[in-house]
Amino acid sequence: MTEKTTPQPHAGADWAQQVWLWPLQATRLALDSYAQWFADSRPAPSRAPEQAPLAWTTPNTVALQLPSMRLRQFLQGKAEQQPVLVCAPYALHGAEIADFAPGHSLVEALHKGGIDRVYVSDWCSATPEMRHLSIDNYLADLNVAIDEIGAPVDLVGLCQGGWLSLIYAARFPGKVRRLVLAGAPVDVSKPSELSKMVAALPQPAFEQMVRQGDGVVSGEHMLRFWNIPFSQHDVETALQRDLGDGSDEAQMLLDRFERWDRAALDLPGTYYLEVTERVFRKNQIARGRFVALGRKIDLAEVRLPVFLLAGESDIVVPRNQAFATARLLGTQPAWLERACEPCGHLGLFMGSKALSHSWRRIARWLQADIGDVAGARISA
Repeated sequence: MTEKTTPQPHAGADWAQQVWLWPLQATRLALDSYAQWFADSRPAPSRAPEQAPLAWTTPNTVALQLPSMRLRQFLQGKAEQQPVLVCAPYALHGAEIADFAPGHSLVEALHKGGIDRVYVSDWCSATPEMRHLSIDNYLADLNVAIDEIGAPVDLVGLCQGGWLSLIYAARFPGKVRRLVLAGAPVDVSKPSELSKMVAALPQPAFEQMVRQGDGVVSGEHMLRFWNIPFSQHDVETALQRDLGDGSDEAQMLLDRFERWDRAALDLPGTYYLEVTERVFRKNQIARGRFVALGRKIDLAEVRLPVFLLAGESDIVVPRNQAFATARLLGTQPAWLERACEPCGHLGLFMGSKALSHSWRRIARWLQADIGDVAGARISA
């Protein structure tokens, strides 16, 4: 039997970056070190006792329950204000990344920036009945959610929620007013650790993983394969905050981060295979070959105002990859904004400095008159 090995972090990368790579690292590790496990027909390990769901930080209600998501509604002040929908990443960690904790919540930052109507796509963990859901199914449910909110919306895509948001904006141009893409992988011809890892694995490896899970990619199994314990420094890096004072608040943040990391979502096998093959291996979105809900997507037809946000030390979606999206769009230069934060991937969404700086700027940009956007840059 092949000896079990312990995966080592990428040189120069902290755990806060690696948490986004483990689903693919786990696939490689499964092939290299768990070949016998794949060959066996042993039952799956028993699940650990389930904890209560992680509570959201900001009060909210579920406006809509769909097969793929709960549409969460965060309202304050004027209900008639322009709505903002945060499309969270669906990549094995929960959407609480958008509302992690006080001072580390994108929802909170948008509210403080004057945006009263905020919605978040809270993606559901896949059940066996969901194993055949595809990217089209997620786009269709996103479309239903936006109809429920009332189009047009301002769409904010985080990480893999970014490419999904961009495809949606291209497929339904009249339903999106402005688009924010934060740490979003679109043109993977600009390499990253994520895209290189997918390219290094043959597609049958991903297919084998899906078959092993009877059509569902198990988040729990992935955590078993790829379990890098985080340190206090890792969490401080992600949150851009010193947690060394030993306070109850610091311990709460450390405990909450651990719970968020451990509560991995399962993914539908069909969706997972489409993402690895169509988005990352074949780069169909950037190459103009992606078909969404029966129509080929041409990013040059995306002409709405777009804001691109990147992390200077992001190894998951490097700055040059995040900004490469700009050349694919039909957006006029005066409507295109860019910002780069001195942080890694998680810091873009949870970091106190990024939230108080670039996201404050984004909130102003979302509320600016179109003439202001077209005629002058929004100052940092």
